[in-house]
Amino acid sequence: MEMIQNYYGSLCTEMYEILHQEAPQDELEFYLSYARKDMKILEPLCGTGRFLIPFLERGYDIQGIDLSTEMLEKLKEKAPAAKVIHQDILEYTSPEKFDYIFISSGSVSLFTDLDLCKKVLSKMKNLLKKNGKFVFAVDTIANRCPEDEDYKTLVSAKTKEGYKLVLKMKNHFDEQSHTQSSPSIYELYDGTNLLQEEKMDFQTHLYEFGELEPYLHEIGFTQVNVYSSFDQKRAENNKAEMFLFECSSIE
Repeated sequence: MEMIQNYYGSLCTEMYEILHQEAPQDELEFYLSYARKDMKILEPLCGTGRFLIPFLERGYDIQGIDLSTEMLEKLKEKAPAAKVIHQDILEYTSPEKFDYIFISSGSVSLFTDLDLCKKVLSKMKNLLKKNGKFVFAVDTIANRCPEDEDYKTLVSAKTKEGYKLVLKMKNHFDEQSHTQSSPSIYELYDGTNLLQEEKMDFQTHLYEFGELEPYLHEIGFTQVNVYSSFDQKRAENNKAEMFLFECSSIE
């Protein structure tokens, strides 16, 4: 079976739902803090809706985009009225612009090709209204995982149908490109009988302090704040496990 890069298939989505059913409260409150009820809000890479649905429940006008059919199906099961679009973010067009765009959970790091990443960031800038805000997170080199020669079982969980779902993973970090590769195997068992197997290759770019700001200014953001935590502590070095970017442009 071919190993698919950075795509959430059916077993991967099932495991994601088991492990990440709800958004972490501090992270959710951070993204909510930028929202107002009169705003038009966009969440690219919205996945199964663990952020989008709480926004909806609070009465915000929010729309989501994701490329994974499986993730969006889970979202629609939970929130049938949610406005979501199945599309590659770079192909997305909108007749209207947005007051606020956010990409949660370090998902921008999934764009390991930095030229592609710059196109995505530029796309976000173009989708914003004047004085709109774009807020997102990336993983940092402090998140580097130990090297593995062989696959290790990370999680074994029960599905709602009573099957056993197993996640096996190994990690490799490329020093030159700062790309962390985490090939993963998802296995679904009925007892000892293997029902289904899915192979995914998750790759993330791990950022250094100060690496991304020049790109953001280059594409037209005039104000960029960088935080190391959800309580908006300013980032100062590479010790933070994430960088949170708050971007806007005054035109």
